[in-house]
Amino acid sequence: MGPIGIFDSGYGGLTVFREIMRKLPQYDYVYLGDNARVPYGTRSFDTVYAYTKECVEKLFAMDCHLVVLACNTASAKALRTIQQRDLPKQAELRKVLGVIRPTTEVIGHYTETRHVGILATPGTVKSMSYPIEIRKFYPDISVFQQACPLWVPLVENGELDTPGTAYFVEREVNRLLQQSPRIDTVVLACTHYPLLYPLIRQFLPEHIGLLSQGELVAASLADYLERHPEVQKLCTTGGSTRFYTTDNAAGFEERAGIFYGQPIQAGEVTALLT
Repeated sequence: MGPIGIFDSGYGGLTVFREIMRKLPQYDYVYLGDNARVPYGTRSFDTVYAYTKECVEKLFAMDCHLVVLACNTASAKALRTIQQRDLPKQAELRKVLGVIRPTTEVIGHYTETRHVGILATPGTVKSMSYPIEIRKFYPDISVFQQACPLWVPLVENGELDTPGTAYFVEREVNRLLQQSPRIDTVVLACTHYPLLYPLIRQFLPEHIGLLSQGELVAASLADYLERHPEVQKLCTTGGSTRFYTTDNAAGFEERAGIFYGQPIQAGEVTALLT
């Protein structure tokens, strides 16, 4: 038995982890951020797969039987390969989940016009993961995507409410809406974007719904554990949390609190590929 592992390329997954903790506070958790190799969004599929696989195996070594990829890029570029190629080789029961499916399998409940917008990193947009996954559940929904290449660096540099950030948020929102006047639901398909929620909301018409992934992923995880008691019984319930980064722990702690909503203490994991 062991904790539930939460993985992200950096800080963004903490917005998802925060909601998971609110929904399921009874479990033990280990969070690992690969800050030394961020960003993932601009890297190739093979590179993202290699980095993600290595971090997942690190969490397995920490006795995590269940790992959640709280990262859209890792979920888009690495999850399927890990599930199909690597997990069958594990001697023990191991499961890896992502953040895309929990969003796409419920999106149909939120849209009436069946026109949905996706705001994401260039890597997630290029992967076409959201259109592909949404089509599996809701073939009648039309999906429109807009890449927002500057939003993550702006968030990570604390530029949340500056005129420059407002300019780039308004620009990408308008580019998305120009693709279809019938969009009535927009998904924030990057875990950094909830920190820009008030600004994004400001530039969206009132009738358009805006969804963050954290609550959807937390609800999906709770449902998964209920449906899979063989996994649930392997997850310890002490209510503890541990945080690790592949970069400098002090630097990670300084920014992580912004995403997690409260101060944290972190350790360093350095035995990873460069």
